[in-house]
Amino acid sequence: MAAPGTNEALLARALVETPPSDALSEQILDAAREQFMTFGLRRSTVDDVAKRAKVSRVTVYRRIGNKDSLVSACLLREYRRFVVDVDEAAAALPTTEDRLVAGFVAVLKHIREHPLVGGLLRLEPEIMLPFLTLESGPAFLAIRDYLADRLRHARRAEGRPETDPTPVAELMVRITVSFLLNPVSCFELDDDEQVRAFARRYLVPLLSAA
Repeated sequence: MAAPGTNEALLARALVETPPSDALSEQILDAAREQFMTFGLRRSTVDDVAKRAKVSRVTVYRRIGNKDSLVSACLLREYRRFVVDVDEAAAALPTTEDRLVAGFVAVLKHIREHPLVGGLLRLEPEIMLPFLTLESGPAFLAIRDYLADRLRHARRAEGRPETDPTPVAELMVRITVSFLLNPVSCFELDDDEQVRAFARRYLVPLLSAA
């Protein structure tokens, strides 16, 4: 199996490890989170975030970057936080299939109920889309490679032949994102039991291709 590329490995680590930080950067990201939750992405600017953080616009650019960088940094920080919840929901389960189902249920529920991510998906899905696709940068890739890493370790633990699980991980992430962006569907995913049944019927079979 080919080793993951340097960029992919860095992105996967970016999701599961707490990055080096400082009080000022966290202050700016806290302000950006509040700004985006209150006014959405469309009506928010770097100047708004700077004012809320009580710093200059230049400081925001130097510490975090432009508006897209602010959004990406905020989302990646939120994703990093709920990865812990997903791991806790799935880690103790005995099989890869059980962990996949529990993880899918936890991710869908967490993001839907999340005050920032879920709120923006409901109010501004067309603006959120670029931040949840492959072309957007770190968030999509980090989530995909986090899942691929979990699948890779599961195969090793169960003594299965090693293959590259990245394509399967990407399919799973794209399926999840599609339901988050457009919940109108012939699939009933209104409660945890329905989500669990969907995952067992449609996602678990993908593991055979990993």
